[in-house]
Amino acid sequence: MAEIYALKTSEITEAERRHMKLSRALAGECVVLLDNDGTLPLKETGKIALYGSGARRTVKGGTGSGDVNSRFNVTIEQGLEEAGFTILTKDWMERYNKKREKALADYNVWIEEKVKENPTRRFAVVFSNPFLEPAPELVRDSDLKYKETDTAIYVISRNSGEGADRYCREGDYLLFPEEIENLKILGNAYKKLIVVLNIGGVIDMTELKKIPGINAVVLMSQLGNIGGNVLADILSGEVTPSGKLTDTWACRYEDYPSSESFSHNDGNVDDEYYTEGIYVGYRYFDTFKADTVYPFGYGKSYTDFAVNPTDVSQRENRIQVQVQVTNVGLFYPGKEVVQVYVSAPMGELSKPYQELRGFAKTSTLAPGESEIVTINFAMEDMASYCEKCAAWVLEAGEYVVRVGNSSQNTEVAAVFVVEKTVKTKQLKNLFCQTEGDAERLNEIMPKIPPIERGSGIGERVILNTSLLQMQEVRYQGVREEFHTDKDRPLTIEDVLGKNCTVEELVSQLTVEEMAELCVGTLRIGGNSLVGNASYLVPGAAGDTSSVCRKSRGIKNMILADGPAGLRLQPHFKTTKDGKLLPGGEVFGENVAPFDPEYDSMEVDDYYQYCTAIPIGWALAQSFNLSLMEQAGDMVGEEMEQFGIDLWLAPAMNIHRNPLCGRNFEYYSEDPFVSGKAAAAITKGVQKHKGKGTTIKHFAVNNQEDNRYFTNSHVSERALREIYLKGFEIAVKESQPLSIMTSYNLLNGIHTANSYDLIQALARDEWGFEGTVMTDWFTSQELPALTGESPRKYPISASTGCIYAGNDIQMPGCQKNVDDIVKAVKEGGELDGYRITLADLQFNAANVIRVVAKTMQ
Repeated sequence: MAEIYALKTSEITEAERRHMKLSRALAGECVVLLDNDGTLPLKETGKIALYGSGARRTVKGGTGSGDVNSRFNVTIEQGLEEAGFTILTKDWMERYNKKREKALADYNVWIEEKVKENPTRRFAVVFSNPFLEPAPELVRDSDLKYKETDTAIYVISRNSGEGADRYCREGDYLLFPEEIENLKILGNAYKKLIVVLNIGGVIDMTELKKIPGINAVVLMSQLGNIGGNVLADILSGEVTPSGKLTDTWACRYEDYPSSESFSHNDGNVDDEYYTEGIYVGYRYFDTFKADTVYPFGYGKSYTDFAVNPTDVSQRENRIQVQVQVTNVGLFYPGKEVVQVYVSAPMGELSKPYQELRGFAKTSTLAPGESEIVTINFAMEDMASYCEKCAAWVLEAGEYVVRVGNSSQNTEVAAVFVVEKTVKTKQLKNLFCQTEGDAERLNEIMPKIPPIERGSGIGERVILNTSLLQMQEVRYQGVREEFHTDKDRPLTIEDVLGKNCTVEELVSQLTVEEMAELCVGTLRIGGNSLVGNASYLVPGAAGDTSSVCRKSRGIKNMILADGPAGLRLQPHFKTTKDGKLLPGGEVFGENVAPFDPEYDSMEVDDYYQYCTAIPIGWALAQSFNLSLMEQAGDMVGEEMEQFGIDLWLAPAMNIHRNPLCGRNFEYYSEDPFVSGKAAAAITKGVQKHKGKGTTIKHFAVNNQEDNRYFTNSHVSERALREIYLKGFEIAVKESQPLSIMTSYNLLNGIHTANSYDLIQALARDEWGFEGTVMTDWFTSQELPALTGESPRKYPISASTGCIYAGNDIQMPGCQKNVDDIVKAVKEGGELDGYRITLADLQFNAANVIRVVAKTMQ
């Protein structure tokens, strides 16, 4: 009987209590105070009027594989009541609740009708057509309680998830007319009106900002299963908000450079052209002087800070920036985030106005207290990628160092001069564009007057670039077969005991065994929901193969979804001999019932309650890497408790456009923030021996509509500087045990089949040492998920995965195994790829190395 790690008691554990307490403490730093006229913090608890869709239906995190099945969810209503507030508007909330229940019932009826048309596609129908919250009830005169309280709170909620992108329409990116009307009514009725944004991505704020009577706006975001408590801490002043925005909030959706053609906006979900190149987020808005509602890096506090650079100097091959931060307020303690940007010179390459190169968060400073923070970054971090010379280069000219607390609130701290253009790293061109793309993706050359880059600043310091040694990459050649002269059967224990190498062990495996190792195990147990394909830990996303467990000791790895905690089945039942019984599976708001007959049987009940931490977007807004590492440490502890080897997180794609359905999982529009966040969380998880992360989705997974078959057309420079840079930082700083490729094609090739992406870039250029896996069903024809043919682009090829070095195809099907065996044994081309025994051995060895690490 297989070992079951789940608990046999449904009682809340001490570990759960400890983790929720920690999560509450961490989440307070994730909240961003957008506006405040002094109304916040509230001076005392008491009676309040509470309205809005998120008051009772508070969203803890987005939908799909990023959801976490936690024990409970503390709503804003509950959190405020637990903090001592008395809520006067229960009638309004009850009316909205009934409206929502009816809308959900109507939605479920509609889903059933759609499924009748094609019963095999239930999952795809639900994924592509998520439930949309109804418009809120209008506030009536009887709902106004201004005679009993002068304070109203209005909660605007939005939700999204994998499988579908958002829309620039009312009730999504735009406010419902009913929300606007309600805010006007409340702004006129109450002395104090606080708006709380319980959202997982940017929404339009222009109309809201026009409404008179709004005194404060709080970006709560989605903070996991204790969000209501955290908001109460912020509003009451128990915690001073210190979060900063990781995205630019535009005045109009149309102001985003990708808005016209993003996803469904132009009616074409097959091909996505990244014509804005490197000008994403603040790189676009700051360069082209486009107006914003809130800039990147912005966030207020209950106090004020003075940020004064004291020293900027070259320290060998690094730049060191020292900044004195002083709390100049009179009443409240707080934390400030210091941000360092660099403006590079215009040369042959176009450049953004500035790019974030470092940040640091202070400790809690009392009024009048100061702290010196030090921020370092490498000289080579200021380089740009030159496609023409296939190299990172520091072009000659002035490099202006700016220090501040948002991208639009900085001062020049230093100017360094590079006298002669220097190559910092020689590479080779990757990701060849398809015919016609080069002209269409040609970089914009902004015209920025030199004065904006530091004219008249005073002394300029010559940068000593002789300290830089140009790096050259050695790329993998033709793979060679592994051999051994050892006659006895080798096992994983021999590898761990250093009695043989992984390569020697692999050389003894058959083609069939290696093919099995390189394919997940879903085929063994039949059909399953996405994100629920494990047989040892119910609710986990899947297992790797145990084909060599008995003969070689190579255990199967158990993989669990994230990235806001572990996604497991909270309650399951087994027979006394350990056979898993149907029931208890969770999908969205639905839980599969257990057969009533179980009540008369001898069964065992098991429980797996996990902590829902703040969504990725919220965690990154803390700008606190230590906090993020603690969050990862917490997840790592739960991995140990429930027997999980690899966490399918962090998710770290770029917020190219605010309508991407999975932006809540991802960190930022900025690759530096994304990479540092993922590295910190990985370090926290991998403090736990044998536990690892899986950074995803590699790469350019910025669209959910038609996600299996959309082709992203991106220039090599934009890829290297924007969409791949975060992954590079995470790999080099934390060495995650795994990488997951994305569904989409990149310049005509499925990322799962991209040798350039997986081998040349991740392994050869960055030194990635772990294993690579596909996203679920990438290489499987499954109409229930992917839709019926014909399609413009095919699924990825199993043989292409082996060729590229994509070691594990998840969750796996028999055809994946059969294709690999046939291609290796018979030779020749299959599905466009020719693979060898050496290729298959290479992939199997990558898997076994990580298995060995999970057994340490």
